[in-house]
Amino acid sequence: MLIALIARDKPGALQIRIDTRDAHVAYLKSSGAVSQAGPLLDAQGQMFGSLVILEVEDMEAAEAWAANDPYLHAGLFEHVELVPWKKVI
Repeated sequence: MLIALIARDKPGALQIRIDTRDAHVAYLKSSGAVSQAGPLLDAQGQMFGSLVILEVEDMEAAEAWAANDPYLHAGLFEHVELVPWKKVI
């Protein structure tokens, strides 16, 4: 099943994102669950959140993946949402 993880950063947390990015990207690559991923950008092109498409067995697996994300452990996110997603194109 595909799950979209949509996360918004805490205001003023760009430095946390930058400092934790290498660990986060390593987790994305090593977990085996990520179909697509990338930062959300504001009008000025600054990162302010994340979109990760997970390919997992169920919502519990998506929740476990999210709970181990280095960004979450660093306190980057203000809000994280996990939503079932259907790829059309």
